[in-house]
Amino acid sequence: MSEFKVHHLVTELMEHLGSTASPEYFVENLQRAALTAASSTYNHATQSCVRQLAQNSPNPENFIAKYEELKTKNTDCLRPFVQLLSVISEDRKLKECLEKNARKSSAESHHVQMSVGNKSSSATDSKVISSVTTDDLPGIRSRLQKEVELALGKRSLPFSKRENQGKVRHPNYHSPVMPDWNFVRPNMNLDFVTDHSGPASFVAPLGAIPVCSQESMLLEDIIYCLEGAEGDYIVPCALQGPYEPRTFSIGDSVDPSLRELVKQILPLASHYSIVMRFIQEKNQFEYGQVNHALTAAMNMLIKDYMVLVAQLETAYHKSSFTLHKLWFFIQPTLHTMEILANIASTISKSGAKGGKVLSLLHERTSSYIGDPTGQELCLFLTQKACVPYMEILEKWVYKGVICDPYQEFLVEDNEVIQKEELPLDYSADYWEKRYTVRRERIPIFLEKVADVILRTGKYLNVIRQCGKNVKFPQAEEIVYTIKERRYVEAIEKAYHFASKTLLELLMQENDLMGRLRSVKHYFLLDQGDFIVQFMDSCEAELSKNIDDIVPTRLESLLELALRTSAANGDPYKDDMRTELLPYDLMFQMFKILSIETHEEKEYRLPSDKLHLLGLESFSFGYEVKWPVSLVLNRKAIACYQMIFRHLFYCKHVERLLCRIWICNKVAKSFALRAAKTYASAFALRQRMLNCVQNLEYYMMVEVIEPNWVVFLASINKVNNVDDVLVCHLDFLDSCLKDCMLTNPTLLRTVNKLMAVCVQFCHFIQETPPPSPELQGNIVGDSDSFEQSIAKFNLQFTAVLVGLLDKISELGRENNNEKLLNVLYRLDFNTFYTEQLERICADRSLVDTRKEETSG
Repeated sequence: MSEFKVHHLVTELMEHLGSTASPEYFVENLQRAALTAASSTYNHATQSCVRQLAQNSPNPENFIAKYEELKTKNTDCLRPFVQLLSVISEDRKLKECLEKNARKSSAESHHVQMSVGNKSSSATDSKVISSVTTDDLPGIRSRLQKEVELALGKRSLPFSKRENQGKVRHPNYHSPVMPDWNFVRPNMNLDFVTDHSGPASFVAPLGAIPVCSQESMLLEDIIYCLEGAEGDYIVPCALQGPYEPRTFSIGDSVDPSLRELVKQILPLASHYSIVMRFIQEKNQFEYGQVNHALTAAMNMLIKDYMVLVAQLETAYHKSSFTLHKLWFFIQPTLHTMEILANIASTISKSGAKGGKVLSLLHERTSSYIGDPTGQELCLFLTQKACVPYMEILEKWVYKGVICDPYQEFLVEDNEVIQKEELPLDYSADYWEKRYTVRRERIPIFLEKVADVILRTGKYLNVIRQCGKNVKFPQAEEIVYTIKERRYVEAIEKAYHFASKTLLELLMQENDLMGRLRSVKHYFLLDQGDFIVQFMDSCEAELSKNIDDIVPTRLESLLELALRTSAANGDPYKDDMRTELLPYDLMFQMFKILSIETHEEKEYRLPSDKLHLLGLESFSFGYEVKWPVSLVLNRKAIACYQMIFRHLFYCKHVERLLCRIWICNKVAKSFALRAAKTYASAFALRQRMLNCVQNLEYYMMVEVIEPNWVVFLASINKVNNVDDVLVCHLDFLDSCLKDCMLTNPTLLRTVNKLMAVCVQFCHFIQETPPPSPELQGNIVGDSDSFEQSIAKFNLQFTAVLVGLLDKISELGRENNNEKLLNVLYRLDFNTFYTEQLERICADRSLVDTRKEETSG
């Protein structure tokens, strides 16, 4: 066809299609395509087009019969014409355009058809059709192919693409969007291109072809299939699922012996198809770096596989090549591809990613212990897939940095903003919640050292947060091996370095023990003169309602007490603060103790602030800076505050009782009869004072100090910060438990005991002593006074005996010798022994009656 004729036909075609583009560009492409087109490609493309047209035809049998008839007649331009029809049938927009133009042409020729008749119309149609010669068909076909590529419509997508279209990516993923090249142009994939929506695949018949010729034709088809291209007589069937093996249809006219041999070879093509689908899918960004590395390793093996297929094709063209020889040559490759396909199918079906992929690969490597070739292959894949994971691991254990864009690593960083932008109390949860281990992401070969890996990076991260540029001096590459000792040793070395560095930073540069001693001075009343001076100056202010207290005045009085006591030598005294909590100690403790119980809902709201005094709400606060706040976090400070509030209130009750003793010294000037009236009150006051002082002595001398000594002994043996946290938490737990704060019954009883003492003190203070001139008339009012003292005596004795009974019971049940010391100190002269024995006897009698009733 001359250049001018091609230009004329292209221009005319573009006019019919309604295009305004320049025809010169398309003429050049047509001429270039005509020169580069190879006749060998037409044969394979034609069979695919025939199958496509047969599937879309309303009567496939008639279409195939007509095609075979024209083929036997050697009809000129049959192949280009079939390819043209196939392209038209696949392009929805092109078919709509042609139908539109056909309706328009039929409307214009309607008048001519009516006047001339069917004969004239047929002649006109024949004339139009005859104007298109056989030389024009390749150009038209190429032009239509260009239009198909430019069309927006896509061919039917593989299963993997359909699955991915419905997935919602994780909000933390910021992966780029991959172009849809492989799905818009499915022939770019090195896998079979089939239409899943059509009927059964069309297989070309062999007819009456001799067996020897059949074998040659089947060999060519098998080589096509091994490369992921469909043949004429062996065609792939539609997939039953995105990760299912691919099956093939073989022509019915194939010799039975050849058919069985072909069936033995085709699993290699099926394995190849599974691997290529896996590579195509897992190359997407959202599947993570481990899958990317695994597909890269598989691609390396696929290249070797392609070299084998090329060698088989060369042997097929050069010499006598048979199916038996082909079966012999593919034996080693068949085993390799089977392993690859099994791995790909397992990972795809489980939706594995990151550490889970490595676990599957490790298990598969271990399972091939009796197959050296298979184990070597799996080891190669595992080592390649481990490379990005191990790089993340190295950055974490050597620098304390997580670079994990696809959430694959076993340690997850829960940080949303920088630490410098967070409130001061963020450090309370920083250590426990900032970095966490995701168990589902741990490779099975790192499971034993997962916690070590977590702590190593956490230590280094804390050091970096302190502005220290730390780097492991003996960093070595961490590589996966079957024997885990190599990489475990590297991780343990990094851990020892990180733990030692952070411990030195806390203990030496930040003086952790000095901070803890400072906290002990104030919260545990270790600095005696300080607390006395503070209570002397603040008692009037703290006796007010919480809403009437001026916090700045408390801060000023605290600073005055610090400057004028032995606490002035403490370098950390300026970190002390005062706090007024909106609840008393009882509410705070019961709120903690009732967590995850049926009583929790009773403590969701704070107590009534209208009746809350400053003494009941007051506590010290302590400002701690990073990284000491890892140890002295909000939880630890809260424990110190609870112990302090308990001791502080006991100290307040003791001061009230001592003040009563000072005020009552005026009774020495009374007459003998009047002085005897106050004797019972003085005795009760002394019993109360003895009880409160012994409780204080027990808590401060027999609980806090011994636990502190144990804590100091333990802290000298620690090797890392986690051990420091455990020792410090054990110290606080022991103090809370032994100070009777964690037992609701004991805490409630002690609080009731203190309340009786306070009420007694207020009663004595509100009842002024009689004047000397009225001493003779005091007898009339002494009965009510003595009765009140008797009531207080009964209340105090009942509560105290109940406390001693509960302590005795707990001491017997839990073998708590330390708690029994309270019993011995408060009942040192067996004053309450008789009442305790009576309670025990009554309890035994009740238990006996219950047993008799139940029996």
